[in-house]
Amino acid sequence: MTEITRVPLQPVKKGSLSKIWVGALALALAGAGVAYAAMPAQVHVKTLTEGHGPSPTTEDMVLINYKGTLPDGKVFDEAQQVPMELDGVIPGFSTALQKMQAGGKYTVDIPSELAYGEKGQGEIAPNTDLTFEIELLDFRSKAEIEQQQRMMQQMMQMQQMQGGAPGAPEAPSE
Repeated sequence: MTEITRVPLQPVKKGSLSKIWVGALALALAGAGVAYAAMPAQVHVKTLTEGHGPSPTTEDMVLINYKGTLPDGKVFDEAQQVPMELDGVIPGFSTALQKMQAGGKYTVDIPSELAYGEKGQGEIAPNTDLTFEIELLDFRSKAEIEQQQRMMQQMMQMQQMQGGAPGAPEAPSE
């Protein structure tokens, strides 16, 4: 028969259990901090004025007013009533527009990873976060815009076949 060595258990000292729980809590907080630091960069959109209706998709074109600023407040770009394709802009700008509704005004913070990153662009230095004020005036699908363009071309062709634009002054007859 084998003999089992017995080790007597020592009683837990007063206050030791609290120290164990504090240590476990510290480890959990450290783990949460590491997980937070490893999260991918995100675009932050703050609503200034509520919009209405659905939001645009990457298959849409938007009509916007916007102003882009650098972290020091310097305006690097600004325009009114600009048509843009959502798939033709920096990733953070496209992501932000997809969270908006027509008629709304927004402030958007785009981390450098979702802007121009390590390359920079013009007066935007590498690894620069950007802030935009955006008003989404309207949006339409690309298919809808293409259909409108075809209709306008047909109307122009019809006008040319009829001898010019309607309301155009006729040449004086002698």
